[in-house]
Amino acid sequence: MSTDERTGLRKFFDRLTASDSELDAEALQRESAKCGAMPAGQCSRGQVVSVSGRLRTVAYTPRTNLPTLEADLYDGSDVVTLVFLGRRSIAGIEPGRQLTARGRIAIRDDRKVIYNPYYELEAPR
Repeated sequence: MSTDERTGLRKFFDRLTASDSELDAEALQRESAKCGAMPAGQCSRGQVVSVSGRLRTVAYTPRTNLPTLEADLYDGSDVVTLVFLGRRSIAGIEPGRQLTARGRIAIRDDRKVIYNPYYELEAPR
């Protein structure tokens, strides 16, 4: 058996034995790479980045002076929290929605955050 055949066979068995969450993460990473976004796992503080993925959670967080809407964007490699200051809700920002967000990465409580990102919603699939 040649090396190429072994590699193809190995990939087949890896996909066959992978969990649904692993397959979903691989698909999200492929889609993110197609649109030219940077993997969230490679983003670091201070970088201006474009990240693409699926919203996992969306939560309204009342603060003392300023309401915030926080959404966790997962691209298959890591999570980036999108924080919309002064907003209680945004049409189209809901769990399960695909979007691309652009902004500067900050670190809050050891988590990657983008405050008030520019974003583009993708068509529902």
